[in-house]
Amino acid sequence: MTKHTALHAEHEKLGASFTDFGGWDMPLKYGSELAEHRAVREAAGLFDLSHMGEVRVEGPDAARFLNTALVGNLAVVKVGKAKYSLICDERGGIIDDLISYRLADDRYLVVPNAGNAPIVFAALRERAAGFDVAVTDASAGTSLIAVQGPNALAILRGLVPEAQRSLVDDMPYYAADEATVAGTGVLLARTGYTGEDGFELYVPNEQAAGLWTALLEAGEAHGLVPAGLAARDSLRLEAGMPLYGNELGLDTTPFEAGLGPVLSFKKEEAFVGRAALEAAKEAGPARVLVGLTGLGRRAARGGYQVFAGDREIGVVTSGQPSPTLGRPVALAFVDPVFAEPGTALEIDLRGKREPFEVVPLPFYRRTA
Repeated sequence: MTKHTALHAEHEKLGASFTDFGGWDMPLKYGSELAEHRAVREAAGLFDLSHMGEVRVEGPDAARFLNTALVGNLAVVKVGKAKYSLICDERGGIIDDLISYRLADDRYLVVPNAGNAPIVFAALRERAAGFDVAVTDASAGTSLIAVQGPNALAILRGLVPEAQRSLVDDMPYYAADEATVAGTGVLLARTGYTGEDGFELYVPNEQAAGLWTALLEAGEAHGLVPAGLAARDSLRLEAGMPLYGNELGLDTTPFEAGLGPVLSFKKEEAFVGRAALEAAKEAGPARVLVGLTGLGRRAARGGYQVFAGDREIGVVTSGQPSPTLGRPVALAFVDPVFAEPGTALEIDLRGKREPFEVVPLPFYRRTA
């Protein structure tokens, strides 16, 4: 059965077109996905991300447990900060990528992706055996709203009490704190998935609709518009960010996906997949993720073959025209020999080869 977020009725009022995403009926767009994309780049967009999971990890062994369950070093994360990490299986394959917030010395919030939330929760519960820690799935009762774009800060500043404006102004990237937004208590974070500045607001379901409406009303003067999954995907692609199911999966190691720096082999814990990943690091990846930009106008799509001359050397994982850059962009796994920026390649676009070039990631980087 398809699931609905607590904001589903609000999306219907706004005339959203819906799509299935990880078992959730989510807004794909409200009008023009191109207009929504540009609003986020130039002003602000409002996203419902309530399909994401929220797993609470609490107890004296919380840090040591997460250092065993995840590949990164969560014990060194300071209270109020966040860390991007991965949860892998014994073979080193990626079960999911996720963000973990340290809310107190012995308390974390782990945020997995929508379709993977039950799988990640089950894996964490299983890996918690022997640790003095409680692992609780808070996903069903939690909504997540994101304000993304250059005007996000101004919108949030106008909705918090005067005494909390410095908290919003000074919040660094990958941080979180308790705040009151439009009279509603939230966990306010500053991470983002669009390549722009932005904030995420974690709130109980029963307060989500009121907060969503308040943000829309306050943001109108700042050019804020509701934005759906279509814009979110084009924004994250321009920012060179991987998507689970496209660039990441059980058949992919962190080294192939360019996420080797996320791993910590310096920590003492024998995290799940450590032996396999140490061997994979030593051997080197057989394929690597690269950015490609089209020299023509036709865009590549996931699954299209990549060629160097007559030799097939890779496959596209994500691709579409870039609204910001005005040319096609794509992510692809290719033979490491052909991963150097400036390398000329071709992609088979339904029977016709089109020229593409390897470029550094991200495709787009904000200037301020």
